[in-house]
Amino acid sequence: MRALAARKDDHRYILYARTAWPEATLDDRFRWQLIAANDPWWHLQTARRANRECDVFLSSNSYLTVWFLRIPAVPVVYDMTTFEATMRPNRRSTVIERLTLGLAVRRSGAIVAISRATADALAERYPRARSLTTVAPLGVSPALEARTSAEEEVEGELPAAGFVLAVGTLEPRKNLPRLVEAYLRLPAPMQAEHPLVVVGALGWETGATLDALRSLGERARRLGYVSDAALAELYRRCAVFCYPSLGEGFGLPVLEAMSLGAAVVTSDISSLPEVGGDAVEYVDPFDVSSIAAALRGLLESPARRAELGGQARRRAGEFSWERTAESTVEALERAARHG
Repeated sequence: MRALAARKDDHRYILYARTAWPEATLDDRFRWQLIAANDPWWHLQTARRANRECDVFLSSNSYLTVWFLRIPAVPVVYDMTTFEATMRPNRRSTVIERLTLGLAVRRSGAIVAISRATADALAERYPRARSLTTVAPLGVSPALEARTSAEEEVEGELPAAGFVLAVGTLEPRKNLPRLVEAYLRLPAPMQAEHPLVVVGALGWETGATLDALRSLGERARRLGYVSDAALAELYRRCAVFCYPSLGEGFGLPVLEAMSLGAAVVTSDISSLPEVGGDAVEYVDPFDVSSIAAALRGLLESPARRAELGGQARRRAGEFSWERTAESTVEALERAARHG
């Protein structure tokens, strides 16, 4: 929304939500329309109002709303992980997305996907989507891009510099048990010097992940959810940021870490090479030895970490929310023209 508000165009936006976003500074082109209903009634009521008030609808949080629209619809597809049983996705999300995505694709005037990998996976399952889909990569939050007084306030509460950092909701796809196993293969002095710090809220099926982290004792520190200010400082302080995910719709933590100059280790599959380019170290996320070798190589070489961090900053500069907004508006305009 910030990027849309910064654009100099004549489009007007009605923002359907349950609560307004107080942090957004928006001009008179934007108007909140708050609807207090629970699902699925929220989607039905929102669609009915949008049919009367709008020319085109961007569905940013659900495929279900699209079902009830008579105006052109543009859903955002963030990933296709709920269609991959090996990812062990959240059961509720799996049921809902598998029931709603197919009809949403058939009723869409255009589709926005946040990576080429996501667009290709969508088209493989729903061939009609291929000609409809615009790829709109994400950007880095302004809250992470510049140091603030809030960051200075949290500095004393965070681990000292030099740790291995992992970020993401604790769930099977993040592959933390293999990361722990790889970490355990590092020499003992290296583990002592570079503890493992994990940031992220508890998700689902966390048993194996939590057991693995507990096995490290004092060598692992789990911080849970942290503020943007704390997260930015953690990215700056880490020796290595490791993200061996089994699959991502985009991989925003990788881009965030790169933008703050972290040396990044991530998976060589899914959308992650689209984000990392030539500025990260890639591993096979299913091969513990591959993860361990990349970690050890970077932890042994401060010069290589610094080199990679510089490359990462430059690569991250190629992504922006302005570009995301531009691609999204183009998809909305196309859908409205052909609606």
